[in-house]
Amino acid sequence: MNIKSILVSQPEPKTDKNPFSDLADRFNLKVDYRSFIHVEGIDPQDFRQQRINLENYSAVIFTSRMAIDHYFRIAKETRFTVPDEMKYFCISEAVAYYLQNYVVYRKRKIFHGKQTFKDLLELVDKHNTEKYLVPCSDIQSKNIPEDLTNHNIDFQNVILYKTVCSDLSDLDDVKYDMLVFYSPSGIQSLIKNFPKFKQNGTKIAAFGPTTAHAAEQAGLRIDIKAPMPGIPSMTMAIEHFIKVDNKRK
Repeated sequence: MNIKSILVSQPEPKTDKNPFSDLADRFNLKVDYRSFIHVEGIDPQDFRQQRINLENYSAVIFTSRMAIDHYFRIAKETRFTVPDEMKYFCISEAVAYYLQNYVVYRKRKIFHGKQTFKDLLELVDKHNTEKYLVPCSDIQSKNIPEDLTNHNIDFQNVILYKTVCSDLSDLDDVKYDMLVFYSPSGIQSLIKNFPKFKQNGTKIAAFGPTTAHAAEQAGLRIDIKAPMPGIPSMTMAIEHFIKVDNKRK
């Protein structure tokens, strides 16, 4: 089967350096983008049901820009004035700089890791007398609370936003040769929107082991997995698949 069309279950990248565009040009492919999931902030009522008092925490751990947006949103909606002495621990420098949209950037109260939560945990350990709030989504990685618990950090998760399946009903009659997924939520959205979905000859590409596991649990056949040894990206994995497939013909 010749691959002519691909649907990527994410928004189209806004950067000029889009690897899928390069792939499309070299192999004469039609590549479309569509968010299979989207994020919705919880409302103040749902927040209050978690029985969390924002005043009880002296530090906040941010693992994404999304977490920052929703922390300050819920603070505003619940009329909580974030104190100037609040400390912020961010997973990366980019996330830390994003805080400037809400607070004056001061090194003595804003700390950041290099890129991973393990890096950030070293900084949190050095400030282990703080009481931490961890804004997150309803599908937060289990590793974060487990790592904090193992390091005897006083913390509390708070769900401030949730991942929701998007309405894909307009795609009911649209067929693609390949579907590309980057998260288990994307797989769940496919099944929820199209409970009678039959894969047949459609190729499924899954990024990451949790996405692949979700696809298998849904009864889908995975044709492309990434990353793989020597193939770190999804586009490289797809390119490899197309080249191997072409040699078979």
